[in-house]
Amino acid sequence: MEKLRIDKYLWSIRVFKTRSIAAEAIDRGKVRVNGEPVKPARAVVKGDEYDIRTEARRWVIRVKELLDHRVQYTEAIQYYEDITPAEDKEVIKYQASSFNTGKRQSKVGRPTKKERRDLDGFVGGDSDL
Repeated sequence: MEKLRIDKYLWSIRVFKTRSIAAEAIDRGKVRVNGEPVKPARAVVKGDEYDIRTEARRWVIRVKELLDHRVQYTEAIQYYEDITPAEDKEVIKYQASSFNTGKRQSKVGRPTKKERRDLDGFVGGDSDL
């Protein structure tokens, strides 16, 4: 394995779910080496450091070994070194935990009858006119 495309490598180490998503992210400039955007066909070399931005987090990885096929996560992490700064990891975790989907949080029960009447009155569901 002399040459390996960056999109295939990022897919095989499980940074991206599919190779096409990896190629699209690379085309959009989400993957950089030495501050410069790369193209999907760029060859990966041992020791390269890549700055990758995905939807979920920011990665800074150093290539330890080349991998051309997808393997289990526990095996895939042996092919790169995650050198992401600690402050970036903390920010991502904080953002993910504070994300509000609009659904009721778990272990928070339904409103009581009194709270429901107050809500109905506030919303306008109570028509005693």
